[in-house]
Amino acid sequence: MSTGIVYSEKFLEHRPPDFHPERPERLTAIVDHLRAVGLWDRLEPLRFGPATMEQVCAVHDARHVEAVRRACEAGAGYLDPDTYVVPDSYEAALLAAGGVIAAVEAVLDGTVDNAFCLVRPPGHHAERNRAMGFCVFNNVAIAARNAQRAHGVERILIVDFDVHHGNGTQQAFWEDDRVFYVSLHQYPYYPGTGRRDEVGAGAGAGFTRNFPFPPGAPEEAWLDVFERDLPAIAEGFRPDLLLVSAGFDAHRDDPLAQQNLTTAGYASIGRALASMAARHCEGRLVATLEGGYHPRALAEGVEAVIRAMRVGTDLDPPPRSRQHDGIP
Repeated sequence: MSTGIVYSEKFLEHRPPDFHPERPERLTAIVDHLRAVGLWDRLEPLRFGPATMEQVCAVHDARHVEAVRRACEAGAGYLDPDTYVVPDSYEAALLAAGGVIAAVEAVLDGTVDNAFCLVRPPGHHAERNRAMGFCVFNNVAIAARNAQRAHGVERILIVDFDVHHGNGTQQAFWEDDRVFYVSLHQYPYYPGTGRRDEVGAGAGAGFTRNFPFPPGAPEEAWLDVFERDLPAIAEGFRPDLLLVSAGFDAHRDDPLAQQNLTTAGYASIGRALASMAARHCEGRLVATLEGGYHPRALAEGVEAVIRAMRVGTDLDPPPRSRQHDGIP
């Protein structure tokens, strides 16, 4: 299997004006780790450019895009209490969305089998009319809509395992029966959405599925969804493309949440996703980075998922047991 990688040092120029957990060092920690373990040079770098206004405005209101541009021109500041911008943030955000678009297109045309997008700012909280939760533009939603409109992809499954619910992605496809959105997250927690009874509306009724976990939930609860519930969803929906919002802040060491995933757990998640993609959509899988704020846990989690995506060229991690790093 060939795995594409999306990365640009331009993403490092989206830099907080003061202390902030969503920092450029998140990406450098991942890249340094992938190089140290010998995986970086085994990935296929993908060429990409910024998303166009037409592509971004398929998800976001043009007034939101213009507000972001003007805020960046004005200098460093905050779009909401959590989401900062600096002069380079607008270009970085367009490039992040464009990177995920390019990864999807590379998978659809067979340039690579699958891809991982090391982009920032992240995206899954960004709603049609506003930035929020560190997110400026909704990268995965923009790429999904482009796959529908430009490439005729009929059914897209989006799986979001960030510890925070992807309210923006849910909103984008709330009434769309061609996109099935599944989120696993801590609840109640930021942003306050993601209850089990949030299932979509209109034509999209039944095409949103939320799996909220209370603080302190065991790793097994998360992994059971990937072993039991998600395969059943995929079997019924039969996606043509699998997109993943890959957040690593459900790790037990992450400072922003209270879940108990481990690196071995993320390896199991990666294998489950790769298996679903192989079974239903000819392996077409694109993952994009969302959260994760403990540098070591983040880097090791990304490595684990990428290795799982590269089944056939890398040795698989050991199969999941009923214990991981002492967590039952």
